[in-house]
Amino acid sequence: MASSTLRQSIGPGILLAGACIGGSHLMSSTTAGARFGFALVLLILLINLIKYPFLRVGTRFTAATGLSLLEGFQRRNKAYLPLYLLVSLVTGTATIAAVSFVAGLLLTNVPGLTGWDPYGLSIGVLVLSGLILLLGHYKALDRLSKLLVALLTLLTGVAAVSLLIRGPVGDVAASWVATDPSPWTLANLAFLIPLMGWMPGPVEMCVWPSLWMFSRARDTEHTASPAEAEFDFNLGYGVTVVTALFFITLGAYTMYGTGDGMLAGSGVSFAQKLIKLYTAAMGGWAAWVIIPAAFSAMFSTTITCLDAYPRSIGAIQGLLSGQDSGDAAPGPQRRRFQFWVVIHLLVAVVALVVAKSGGIGVKDFVFGAMTGSFLSAPLFAWMAMDTINSSLVPVEHRYGPVMRGLCWFGLLFFLVFSLLFVANAFLGLGA
Repeated sequence: MASSTLRQSIGPGILLAGACIGGSHLMSSTTAGARFGFALVLLILLINLIKYPFLRVGTRFTAATGLSLLEGFQRRNKAYLPLYLLVSLVTGTATIAAVSFVAGLLLTNVPGLTGWDPYGLSIGVLVLSGLILLLGHYKALDRLSKLLVALLTLLTGVAAVSLLIRGPVGDVAASWVATDPSPWTLANLAFLIPLMGWMPGPVEMCVWPSLWMFSRARDTEHTASPAEAEFDFNLGYGVTVVTALFFITLGAYTMYGTGDGMLAGSGVSFAQKLIKLYTAAMGGWAAWVIIPAAFSAMFSTTITCLDAYPRSIGAIQGLLSGQDSGDAAPGPQRRRFQFWVVIHLLVAVVALVVAKSGGIGVKDFVFGAMTGSFLSAPLFAWMAMDTINSSLVPVEHRYGPVMRGLCWFGLLFFLVFSLLFVANAFLGLGA
């Protein structure tokens, strides 16, 4: 791989990292460390491993075939595209509203904004994200996401290293062997399922890098080779894994033994408690690191989700109507994309207003979206696995025995835990 063409290919994988490093890392990973120390590190690494072959499908499929994964879904099975559209319409606005809500909550820690309504700040984040996408298009998204991902990775890394040097607030080392309370109970499924739902991101994200690859190629006038595309994906995926470990370390070292109340109370109390615990353990200077890192994580997630869901739906609209191949070409696809950005923005604002009037807390709002993502994972995992191993893909680019085995294990994992969650939540199993 030539370094010049490799640089031109890097982008979609970083955007995927920007979308992933948000609620799953800031909220779930930090809370996992606070409640259970390092007991859930292996689960976090396992779920990242399990989702890897599914989330990589879009990158691999497009690099190998020149088609978007959505077009692959349509050619593979006529039911796949309508199913993806239906679930995306439901989960998209909920996810966008949830991540913008957390971004708004974090802004209440910024001097001068402490007394502001977090819902109003969340709407401000949404509007700003929408304007950047509508006016700056893919190029603005690409440049901004690279900056935000670099910033949050650097800042969380600095915070994690400084805590490792300073030492933990409690006896967190013992949590590697055993922790009290244990996370491995049916009663904790209500926490573990959301954690896995967005760790590192929903399986439906497999489509997003595929679509971004067309925009990146048009922006740079270079089409990534399969090797370049997979390097870009692996780079972004590696960043998501490393930052997840940073955040669980931050939670374990600053809050171990006090994490049960992290998500209790109002959203503002969560955001302020989060920053206060870091500064108490690290010193007042930590606010200048944690606040920008946390907000960068949530803002990058908000803007990439506000791009990806409308981009996917606009592409599906073009494919189902037969107007075009939905590959982000200028003209009809751009107009559809802009239309769906506005629609998602407006619906997300309505969701925030309803959440405020209904007194819905940060835990219910965000964890509800995370849980929905996990329960839909078996569907998207099957679609991705079935398409990458189909006759649409040249034999040399289909998954081999190891990756196929990992896919089948992941699919079984998603199904078993989804059934356990349903049995626990609705049938009282383990209650």
